[in-house]
Amino acid sequence: MGNRLYVGNIPFTATEEHLLEFFANIGEVASVRVVVVPHTGQPKGFAFVEMAEEGDAKRAIAELNGKPFMGRSLRVSDARPPKSPRGRNGSLLRERVR
Repeated sequence: MGNRLYVGNIPFTATEEHLLEFFANIGEVASVRVVVVPHTGQPKGFAFVEMAEEGDAKRAIAELNGKPFMGRSLRVSDARPPKSPRGRNGSLLRERVR
């Protein structure tokens, strides 16, 4: 387990500041990033929160998963590492050229 958390089911109106304030009740927050659609800037409904201490990250999962936040129940879990750009056979995935 690490310090980085996946936070899902957040309202589209939630800002990084809202999440920072909410998670700061658990412990020191190192960073917050609300994920947005690149070409529109619209939020996707999830974010990544990095806690300064691993113990605070564990506590955040235990205490905040399922807790109401701005009218929605949050999903808080350990963040998975980013997916590799390689396919099942280890070759690089390539975009189709049309």
